[in-house]
Amino acid sequence: MMACIQDRDSMQVKERGRDSASSQLIFLGTGGARIVVFKQIRASGGIWLSLKGVQIHIDPGPGALVQMTSKPLRLDPTHLSAVVLTHKHLDHSADINVMVEAMTEGGFRRRGLVLAPGDAFDSDPVVFAYLRSYPEAIGVLREGSSFQIGDVAVEAPLRLLHPVENYSLTFRGGGKTISVISDTRYFPDLEKVPEPEDVLILYVVLYQRREVDHLCLEDAKRIIQGRKPRLAILTHFGMSMLRAKPWEQVADLEQELGRPIKAAYDRMRVDLETLEG
Repeated sequence: MMACIQDRDSMQVKERGRDSASSQLIFLGTGGARIVVFKQIRASGGIWLSLKGVQIHIDPGPGALVQMTSKPLRLDPTHLSAVVLTHKHLDHSADINVMVEAMTEGGFRRRGLVLAPGDAFDSDPVVFAYLRSYPEAIGVLREGSSFQIGDVAVEAPLRLLHPVENYSLTFRGGGKTISVISDTRYFPDLEKVPEPEDVLILYVVLYQRREVDHLCLEDAKRIIQGRKPRLAILTHFGMSMLRAKPWEQVADLEQELGRPIKAAYDRMRVDLETLEG
C-alpha cells in the first residue's frame, strides 16, 4: 500500500538522488499554453531541481523524459527523489506517470515522493492508480502544506487562481530558497513573501493581460517588485510572449527594476550557488 502523507510532521522521505552534488536548476522546457506546447515551439518538460543532493522534477509536461535523457543533459530519471505537480493540466503533467515509473524503476524500488493537488488523484486523475503504490509516499498539496525530502523542505504557500486546483511551491535546503509561481490570475498576495527568495520562477504565458487565468509580463513586474528575489526567472511562455522576444523584455525589465532577471530557454542551467547560468 502507498503511504499518503499530508505534511512533514507525519513522515520524512529520506531518499536522495545521485545525479549531481551541485545545486542547480535545469529547464527541461520553457513553453506554455496550447500552441507552443502542441507544436513544440519550445519544449515542455518542466524543471529539474538539484538541491543538497536531492533531485526533484517539477511539472513533467509532454516530452519530459526525452528532454532529460537526451544530449547534452543525460539526466537519469531513476535518480529522482521526488516528482511534484503544481496542477494537473497536460502541459504540466503529461509525463507524470512515466517519471513515477522511472523514479521507482517500474515499481521494483519503492522509493521517492510524489506531490500533487488532490484533484490529480481523485477527480479525473492524472496519476494512474496502478502505480500509486510504487513511491515511498504520496503527498497531497494543500495551501500551507509542507513536506520533507531528505534535507529539502517543500511548501505550498498559496492556492493559485486557475480552473483546476493549483499551488505555488517553495523549496528550502542548503541555505537556499527557490519559489515557483505556476499558472494563475494575478492577485495581490503573489507579491508577499516573508523574506526574499534566492530564486523566484514565474510562469509568464502572456505578454499583455487578457481575461484568462495566466500571468502577463506586467504581472511579473509587480510580483518581482513586491518580493525582491535575488534572481527572478521567467518561463512557460505562450505565443504572445515568444513573439515579444522574452529575452529583450527581460533586459528592459532588469534595467527598470535594477534586479537580476532571466528569460529561461530550453536546457538552461542555473547554478544556485552563483545564480549564474
